Formats: sequence, C-alpha cells, structure tokens
Amino acid sequence: MAVSKAQQKAVHNYVKKKYDRIEITALKGSKEYLQAVAAENGESVNAYIVGAVNDRLKAEGRSELPAKATSEQEQEE
Repeated sequence: MAVSKAQQKAVHNYVKKKYDRIEITALKGSKEYLQAVAAENGESVNAYIVGAVNDRLKAEGRSELPAKATSEQEQEE
C-alpha cells in the first residue's frame, strides 16, 4: 500500500519534533559490521548503539538516555 505525501510529511514532522538526530563518523566497514552485530542481537543499528551508550552511562553512574518522550515533553505539543 502506498503512503501518501501528506502521511510522509506528518511522520517527518513528528520525528523532527520528538527525536534528536546524531551523526557519527566511523572507519569504512564499521557500518556493515555494526549492522551484522545488531542483526545477530535482533536489534536495529540505532537500538544497538543507544544500548551501548546507555551501558556506558550506567557504568559511569550517570542517568540513561530517555526511552521515550516524557510527559513534560508531550505537554509541550
């Protein structure tokens, strides 16, 4: 089923409002390696990287990244 341009725009606006984008730079071949490792764990590359960051934050005694928008962020809409 085709997705309408209006629906694509709505999704884009939602993602832009709710999520931050972070770009990383890694050596050639890293992307394919991470894709394979993430797939072995049944995760997306994004979920794998966020999980790794959260593990590091916990090890440092810091708060983890939020798993979803807080009710305060929801109210800002």
